[in-house]
Amino acid sequence: MNITVIGTGYVGLVTGTCFAETGINVVCVDIDEKKVEMLRRGEVPIYEPGLDVLLERNMDKGRISFTTSLKKGIQNSDAVFIAVGTPPDEDGSADLKYVLGVAREIGQHMEDYKVIITKSTVPVGTSFKVKSAVEEELQKRDVRIPFDVASNPEFLKEGSAVDDFLKPDRIVVGIESKRAEKVMKRLYKPFLMNGHPLLFMDIFSSEMTKYAANSMLATKISFMNDIANLCELVGANVDLVRKGIGSDSRIGNKFIYPGTGYGGSCFPKDVQALVRTADEYGHSLEVLKAVESVNYRQKSVLVNKIKSHFGENLKGKQFGLWGLAFKPKTDDMREAPALVIIEELKALGANVRAYDPVAMEEAERILGDKIEYAKDEYDAIIDADALIVVTEWSEFRMPNFRILEKLMVEKTIFDGRNIYDPEEMEESEFTYYSIGRDAVGNIKKETVKA
Repeated sequence: MNITVIGTGYVGLVTGTCFAETGINVVCVDIDEKKVEMLRRGEVPIYEPGLDVLLERNMDKGRISFTTSLKKGIQNSDAVFIAVGTPPDEDGSADLKYVLGVAREIGQHMEDYKVIITKSTVPVGTSFKVKSAVEEELQKRDVRIPFDVASNPEFLKEGSAVDDFLKPDRIVVGIESKRAEKVMKRLYKPFLMNGHPLLFMDIFSSEMTKYAANSMLATKISFMNDIANLCELVGANVDLVRKGIGSDSRIGNKFIYPGTGYGGSCFPKDVQALVRTADEYGHSLEVLKAVESVNYRQKSVLVNKIKSHFGENLKGKQFGLWGLAFKPKTDDMREAPALVIIEELKALGANVRAYDPVAMEEAERILGDKIEYAKDEYDAIIDADALIVVTEWSEFRMPNFRILEKLMVEKTIFDGRNIYDPEEMEESEFTYYSIGRDAVGNIKKETVKA
């Protein structure tokens, strides 16, 4: 079977490489000549564990190739995946210009039947806009070539995308014809043989499923952050509360860890887009609007603790910051809490020296000379008045606290991911702040009103 994947960003490259791993012949198309040349050399332009090994193996076997020519890329394909970006517009809605631009180009060059599949995260109804765009181009050519559209949203987590694709919880496909269903079943046959569920539904429901899934996960995060902030006020320990509710099978123990708010390429954009879609139909998604509001506020929670400890004027204060990516196992800094924390600290006159295991290059591209860049985590806290932990990389979980004591000016830690034990920190020489726990420096139980 032959397929084409248009767009070699995070979703497109993972999709194309993983399909090649199942034995399918894949052509990936991208307009970025430098990126295509890089990929032809087997170099992966994004950080995703395991993807480089998979790409090299399938290139060696001749199952995946790269081109800048969409016309050439779709010549012999049975299915064409559209996996280009859908950045948020000024009003929060998804910008579909790249998706529809690709659809028009497909209509200009296709010569035989194809299933055209939206893999990009798109609002409800986009697949039919894709269909109209293709039909318009075919009419301009005065040709009649049959085709179908389908929706096949991705459910990939950055940092574990390869496993998520090859061992999916479910595969959601929106179709409008039996012919398209047959092609999609053939495409996903290796997954069916391994027992992974393939769920067929109408296209509208498929498109909505993606937004609803991400919005639900974002809701769990914001809910837990809100509860964590209340725990501090009443003297409860959010870690114990989390375990108490997470053991309920109806709730589950995933996405209920408090922190400094969610970021990345999906949750912020998708929540905004779904809220905007609802507004267009005259319906207000009040829960998701609150999710956004809580998340916006949560990104400042550590700076508020810092101001409470040091005062409003941070001029001359030096902070070591561990973690720049929005989460571990990725270099993605889109909507990362670290960006908000850095901006607020700089506005208060502070200096920041930061370290991240993989996101240093991306940070320098975004932040330039606004901060200092450390060579490792200990270099980041030399002469620091405080350490700020923003991303829960595994290498930050068990630091040598004796080294920290020697290198830091003031022994203060602001833990935005609750990776250290409050009891152990209380026994140490460090003043310790975390999220939603009765830690050293947090509001104590005796403050609870009768």
